[in-house]
Amino acid sequence: MKRISFLLLLSVVVLQLQAQHQELTEKPLLWKLKQQSSGDTNSLLDAFRRGQMHGHFRYFFMRTGNREGLTDYHANAIGGGIKFETASFKGFHLGVSGFFVFNIGSSDLAKPDAKTGAANRYEIGLFDIEDPSNKKDIDRLEELYLKYAWKNSSVVFGKQLINTPFINLQDGRMRPTEAGGLYADINATKKLRIEAGYLYELSPRSTVKWYKADESIGVYPQGVNSSGAKSTYAGNLESKGVFIAGLTWKTSDHLLLKVHDLFAENIFNSLLLQADYRYPLADSSRLVAGLQFIHQTAVNNGGNADPAKTYFGRGSQSNTISAMLGWESNHWHSSINYTRITADGRYLMPREWGREPFFTFLPRERNEGLGDVHAYVAKLGYDWLKARVKLSAAFGYYDLPAVTNYRLNKYGMPSYTQFNTDIRYRFAGFLRGLEAQLLYVYKGRSGSNFGNDRYVINKTEMGQWNVLLNFHF
Repeated sequence: MKRISFLLLLSVVVLQLQAQHQELTEKPLLWKLKQQSSGDTNSLLDAFRRGQMHGHFRYFFMRTGNREGLTDYHANAIGGGIKFETASFKGFHLGVSGFFVFNIGSSDLAKPDAKTGAANRYEIGLFDIEDPSNKKDIDRLEELYLKYAWKNSSVVFGKQLINTPFINLQDGRMRPTEAGGLYADINATKKLRIEAGYLYELSPRSTVKWYKADESIGVYPQGVNSSGAKSTYAGNLESKGVFIAGLTWKTSDHLLLKVHDLFAENIFNSLLLQADYRYPLADSSRLVAGLQFIHQTAVNNGGNADPAKTYFGRGSQSNTISAMLGWESNHWHSSINYTRITADGRYLMPREWGREPFFTFLPRERNEGLGDVHAYVAKLGYDWLKARVKLSAAFGYYDLPAVTNYRLNKYGMPSYTQFNTDIRYRFAGFLRGLEAQLLYVYKGRSGSNFGNDRYVINKTEMGQWNVLLNFHF
């Protein structure tokens, strides 16, 4: 029923389905594909006829190998989707998109590990985390919006894609996180960008449903509260929605300043200040540097007056400093990065909403839910064939509080090292539009697991292969 509803909606918006009577002797005229543009660019009909269609097919293979005695996993996912956006009609555009996914051969992702009882963590994210046994009916209405655009600015209302420091695509599985609400992206001048929005719903990555903003928090695993008991904030938070404001100012050819604030009404506030600096060298290369500060505070009771059901403890806060220093050329990209989350409290941001903006972030792990962290990461990348081939590698050491320090370790993650290597190739010629990616991740354990392998499985002492194929048209 869900897929039928989506297809009907897409039909109405894209090609103006008309439910009129037809005689049996007539040819099927349901789609009227042969009709051309009316030539009247001021008509709504012509805006639809001159609209643009985009398609995307995606294949994803993932395999996670855990320590001997613990369960290994694999998954094969394939899917596709279509997006349509009308041409401009007095500055307005209407857009709609949807995507489907099939599980074409995977481990039993609903079966927990026999030794620890832990559930699958990574592969399940390719499908529907709320129904691991679902292999066919995995589809979602992703975008449905009305946009008003002028010059390089736009205001969008409805289901849409946004990419901000705190709410973003986090597109590391089959489909990204989507947001519903009103969002403005105004490029007032070449040097000044202003963003502002109000979000009332979200559809997190690896789900097929849309949730109210407060209900979306807790769709993913909730970890433990500061006393070590299982968190129970899912379904128990109250908020009128999420308010976002951002300003990016290019003060000169070298310096870019960013201020971004997220206010989750009745739950918490998160403020980001960032400076990015680029200094050109004589050989067409450049030095790059970045400095970031994030301050978080609880709002009211953090979502619920009952401390056992709140998301952000009343009166709590967190502070994070992240820094980057690097060198770049037309082909090489290198940097050393450091992040410090102080012991004031956990850095908290719903994982359903996006990944963290730290310079030390590496795909397949996060430092969200942690406090008293020292993270060190070195990155190196090389591009050639006009950036059709991209190679990158990164190594990080993450010094975390003990897994038994519940106040500062929400998900029981021990200190770890991580190595990533990433190869990407963009095809040309006959296969133009096809892109391939190979990502390998290894995570080693540096901290104690206190003899409990629940702190190991899918977290450390593991390797993971990812093979992706994307075709855009």
